Formats: sequence, structure tokens, C-alpha cells
Amino acid sequence: MDDDLDGLDRDALIVEIRKLRAGIRQHRDATGHDLCWHHPDLWNLLPEKIEPAIAVPPWPKFMRGCIRYRQSLDEQAAGAPLHDKEFNG
Repeated sequence: MDDDLDGLDRDALIVEIRKLRAGIRQHRDATGHDLCWHHPDLWNLLPEKIEPAIAVPPWPKFMRGCIRYRQSLDEQAAGAPLHDKEFNG
């Protein structure tokens, strides 16, 4: 799957690493409502360009998952400041 890396020289590998690190940092540094979104920009850093075959849960199950995710943030990032703003998509 990663055969494209075999032909890259050192400089090209460094460029690839920097591109991937920038994408990971952008994802890591998401905050507020941006934590909840679909992330095709991150996936597009991969060389294989495919449309992800996602499955979307029905609304009640989806919302329970959102609530559980928010609860996990209380556990894993208890000291994080609150982002008390409405989503304005």
C-alpha cells in the first residue's frame, strides 16, 4: 500500500513527513465545534484517493455517540477551557 515511498529520496521523504505532520497537527489542534467533524482533508494526505465508505448511524444513536464523546472529553481533558459558543455553520 505504501510502495510509493520506496522510490522517494531522502529530501522527498522529508517533504512527505512534513506534509503529514502538518495534517496531524491541524487535526490535533482542532477545538470547539471543529472536534466533531468529518475530516476528508486529513484523509486526503494519503496517496490513495478513494471516497471513504462511511456509514452514518440513525439520529438517536448518533446523538448518544456525540454525548459519549463529550463525556470522554470531560474524563480525558478535564482541565480544558470551555468553548461556550453556538455552532454557526
